[in-house]
Amino acid sequence: MNRIIPLKLNKGDTIGVIAPSDPIIGEKVEEVMRAKEIIERDGFKVKFGTHLFSNTCGYSATAKEKAEDINSMFADKEVKMIWCAKGGNNSNSVFEYLDYELIKQNPKIICGYSDITSLTNMIAEKTGLITFSATNFKTIATDETEFSYKEALNRFVNGSLEFGIGENDKYQTIQEGVAEGELIGGNIFLTKGVTAGKYSVNFENKILFLEDLGFESPPEVVSNSLYFMKQNGVFDIIKGLWIGNYESNTGITLEKIIKDVIGDEYSFPIIKSNNFGHTETKTVIPIGTKARIDTSKEVKIELLENCVK
Repeated sequence: MNRIIPLKLNKGDTIGVIAPSDPIIGEKVEEVMRAKEIIERDGFKVKFGTHLFSNTCGYSATAKEKAEDINSMFADKEVKMIWCAKGGNNSNSVFEYLDYELIKQNPKIICGYSDITSLTNMIAEKTGLITFSATNFKTIATDETEFSYKEALNRFVNGSLEFGIGENDKYQTIQEGVAEGELIGGNIFLTKGVTAGKYSVNFENKILFLEDLGFESPPEVVSNSLYFMKQNGVFDIIKGLWIGNYESNTGITLEKIIKDVIGDEYSFPIIKSNNFGHTETKTVIPIGTKARIDTSKEVKIELLENCVK
């Protein structure tokens, strides 16, 4: 499938905000409003989805309400970018209600992380549109630093091809090698969910990036997800693996769990960094853009093509 590159974001553009995962209720409403103020201060306009604050099910808006907001934002000529408000657990509920042809005909930036990577991977798979793993809209107001927000603006406004990394972070080599492929992935548990079945994505010749929230996904849960991927052939067909943030109160690292699962069965390169996932330092990873891993370099992964135009 030919990849569709979305247009850059410009000052004065309208950003649409939707909640395809957990509901925006309680203190989350205030956090979203504070994020809106920050965005507007920096010269952008903000438009809320009709169902942004809906909680019809008692645990989220309905799947049809969420899908209606997604479809409407893609159809809205005024909206130049779609920013997901927060993560959660069930953005996959919208898959059967999305108008993929509409999305394909009205390409624009859509981003978020955690549960949102389920949605962004599926849109990329079904339409060819490059989507993004990046900070959520709400997180603009709740992060302790502006790192993740500035990373988003640098990618979406300036078209930067750099992967930002925190001051005290660095790339590590887990398994040496060189590989090229389109980027795919995100949260481990959600990536597991698009590994098999009717709504699955193609992992062949991809560079897979994975992270998880250790306090919600203990090592045995992460192991479960990784074994599911292994048993469904994911590691047989990817070109490389990039693992991100994972903090567990057990002291067991994500790289240990991955090595426990894959053992010595695969020769693809594996790198580690703490600049994406459930962390303060979230860079922006384009899903569907070609990248290159080279473990001999200090910055061990680079983008090989533009992800906005």
